[in-house]
Amino acid sequence: MGRAVLVLALFVVATVLLLGLIHSPSTNSAKGTTTGSTSTTPSSTTAMTSSQGAHPTTTGAHPPGTVPVLVANASGASGEAASVTNQLQVGGWAMQPPVNASARVPTSHVYYVAGQQQAASSIASALHLPASAVVPYTTAAPISSIGTAEVVVVVGADYVSGASTTTTTTAAAHTSTTAN
Repeated sequence: MGRAVLVLALFVVATVLLLGLIHSPSTNSAKGTTTGSTSTTPSSTTAMTSSQGAHPTTTGAHPPGTVPVLVANASGASGEAASVTNQLQVGGWAMQPPVNASARVPTSHVYYVAGQQQAASSIASALHLPASAVVPYTTAAPISSIGTAEVVVVVGADYVSGASTTTTTTAAAHTSTTAN
């Protein structure tokens, strides 16, 4: 009988210690949950300063390095997905290798899976895309598979033509200046 009480007491102590480790304030703060004290609640905004050389990002409970991002080229211009992938990687996003979309599209979109709308909005902002470009992911997106990605950037012809229009306008202005 004494032995059973001792084993039971050790079990209770071990269980209490284990639960204390699982539910400790430092563990909960790292997971982004609150423990009832406002001093352990993490900020929901992560901003990168301009001295870090990247666009500001607001990602809520998901830091950029934890959000798998896939870029698909649907513009028809070679290398656009790789270029956008490199740009986002500098901002700290967890980039997957770029791919080609299954179809060409006229406008760029940033698709997100459940829980990643804020990350998708941050990516769209970093790419200077309008808020209307951020949409929930559906199988109608022009990509055959997103794999483990939680945000998918589909680079459309507008992203490429916007950059080339600026270059053409500048060249035309320069030509007219030299002609006078």
